[in-house]
Amino acid sequence: MKLLSDLLYDARILEVRGTTHVAVEHIAVDSRQVQPLGLFVAIQGTVVDGHDFIDQAIASGAACVICERMPEETPEHVTVIQVKSSPKALGHVAAAFHDHPSRDMKVVAVTGTNGKTTTVTLLHQLYRLLDRKAGMLGTVENRIVDRVIPATHTTPDALSLQALLREMADAGCTYAFMEASSHAIVQDRIAGTHFAGAVFTNITHDHLDYHGDFNGYIKAKKQLFDQLPASAFAVVNNDDSHAEDMVADTKAKVVTMAVQNVADERARLTENQITGLVLQLDGQELYS
Repeated sequence: MKLLSDLLYDARILEVRGTTHVAVEHIAVDSRQVQPLGLFVAIQGTVVDGHDFIDQAIASGAACVICERMPEETPEHVTVIQVKSSPKALGHVAAAFHDHPSRDMKVVAVTGTNGKTTTVTLLHQLYRLLDRKAGMLGTVENRIVDRVIPATHTTPDALSLQALLREMADAGCTYAFMEASSHAIVQDRIAGTHFAGAVFTNITHDHLDYHGDFNGYIKAKKQLFDQLPASAFAVVNNDDSHAEDMVADTKAKVVTMAVQNVADERARLTENQITGLVLQLDGQELYS
């Protein structure tokens, strides 16, 4: 159980109706899942608008509501918080509800059109081979150390993401490697997550039905690097012509990687067989 006031520090609040000194036992974005002492976050989706179900959430026992549009009337015992962006507020509130799990370990996000799953899987396996506890969030599956949890999305929703990160931190994970899809980035599913670093694999003409055009797709990916703190790192594939665009405005330390172009770190593929790859990196042979 948490106090609502303790969950709102990073939410951009526009108006408060009621007291924030109220207990919160769970958070829901689906009014059908609300229980007594619940916090309901109303999110406007492409098909359904959560604001239309605020009354239903209150009837189910919601003690407080976060929304972008204030309802005209609500019971006096219900606290209503108006925010600029409900999805972004949800990410921050969910992170606070789970005691900011990304601050208890290093979370590394991997984004790009291709190679996200391969990269997070290799990173997770590498750390496990070093006998270090690590977590993984990916398209195929999620892992908490060696426990497999089925994946439903490339990047989980904000509530599931923070809950999984908390499980990883509690299990002793020192690193978590996660895929960050462009949809998740623009939908603020990763809001509230502190990233120790991010990796850019490549970008091709994909998902244009969602982002409108290629520039919109690039900007979506770039948002991940724009939000990195100065203490973080950004690794980019310099063989991709848009690598420089990704890190143009980042505060993070940039490290370039390449096989063909000039880069801080260069690798050469010497063997590519069904049993694995052989790479040369800094004069050493690596097998995977």
